[in-house]
Amino acid sequence: MVNLTRIYTRTGDEGTTALGDFSRTAKTDPRLAAYADANEANAALGVAIACGGLPEDVRAVLLRVQNDLFDVGADLCTPLQESYEHPPLRVREEWVAELEADCDRYLEPLPTLRSFILPGGTAGSAFLHQALTVVRRAERSTWAAITEYGTEPGTQRGEGGVNPSTARYLNRLSDLLFVLARTANLDAGGDVLWQPGGGREEAPDR
Repeated sequence: MVNLTRIYTRTGDEGTTALGDFSRTAKTDPRLAAYADANEANAALGVAIACGGLPEDVRAVLLRVQNDLFDVGADLCTPLQESYEHPPLRVREEWVAELEADCDRYLEPLPTLRSFILPGGTAGSAFLHQALTVVRRAERSTWAAITEYGTEPGTQRGEGGVNPSTARYLNRLSDLLFVLARTANLDAGGDVLWQPGGGREEAPDR
């Protein structure tokens, strides 16, 4: 049960913050960057849902993903331990499989893609393209944290590694958002295709 009675605590005024296991770390910690980027991705999806005019089934998928991203952040902020008094929430591989199933389901009715595409078309598509770039950054940040801390459990607070399922989840999520961005344009003229050289005609030889 979450009970937020105060918003400011002043505990971070010296440049540190608490992790999920109550240890403290610098606000420049790679682990913190990873879950901050996951939080930003969640906010970008919130904009897509609120302003994108997306179909209800797509909105339902994205709402589930928003809840998942909150869980991804909770996982990233809690170092892996050999044992826990109260086991924390962890991202599971089944969640990755759900994203893959969604990719397959929404990809099936789309036309074969024979070019790169540009963000745009409908507002929903543009917002989803923006969200997927943030998700990709979150994945990179997560791999940076894994490089720093590894994936092995620790024996005391603040020393454990990072759950690699978080990175795999973010990777598949970026794939799904690409597919959903195309889906958002399906009834509005389709994808906005990239034109090499901006569609300019080649200048004649001189």
